[in-house]
Amino acid sequence: MNATVLSIIVAVVIIGGSFLLTKGTRPEQVVDANNVTVVGGTQIIEITAKGGYQPRKSVAKAGIPTIIRFNTNGTFDCSSSVRIPSMNISENLPQSGSIDIDIGSQQVATLQGTCGMGMYPFEIDFQS
Repeated sequence: MNATVLSIIVAVVIIGGSFLLTKGTRPEQVVDANNVTVVGGTQIIEITAKGGYQPRKSVAKAGIPTIIRFNTNGTFDCSSSVRIPSMNISENLPQSGSIDIDIGSQQVATLQGTCGMGMYPFEIDFQS
């Protein structure tokens, strides 16, 4: 009887601990991931592409020249092909390395992109 009760308590602790450790870490909840910098008057938004895009949501400043820098490291899935339909951008990314996509100065709006298959979305919220 004591072994059964102890086993149940251990199982509850393990399951509860796993829930607490993973709660709030979903990528879609990341809003300001400090992935935006301004260098020489150009805004650079860094996004990692592998099994999706990280961060999935970025916040940037509207009205200044902007580059999206996609970084890859052994990316072989569909996130190695990026599309931004509203700007008619479709780009194949290197399997490892980085590529810059110049998107010019953006107005206050949300720019949405996806992988080549439409499975992995990302967005950039341009604010004043």
